[in-house]
Amino acid sequence: MGFFKKVVSHWTKSKNPDSPRFRHDMAEKICGYPIKYITEKHGDNEDVIGRSGSLNIKRETDELIVSTPSETILRCDINDMQAWILMSNDGVVITAPDKEHGGVERTIVVHYVYYRK
Repeated sequence: MGFFKKVVSHWTKSKNPDSPRFRHDMAEKICGYPIKYITEKHGDNEDVIGRSGSLNIKRETDELIVSTPSETILRCDINDMQAWILMSNDGVVITAPDKEHGGVERTIVVHYVYYRK
């Protein structure tokens, strides 16, 4: 039964980046990797705003949370976020209104710890 479920979900994946299904699929795909560091662009500089941590989904409120051991970097509704995987496949760019910092829209780049699949 598990094989059939995987095949059907692969056939029914949304290709529209603005759809809620695509955003939920992307959130599931990017979670679970350990984070090496997180950057955010300020003017001409790309500043490191966090080291180590994780990407998690809070199912009760349908939120994506990017956190380090000491603070929450970004907390957003999955339906409001946009995410793109880096071409090198070692990180993700996330753009979303940040509930943790007053609802301001932020774009952060999350770089994963090197891993091998």
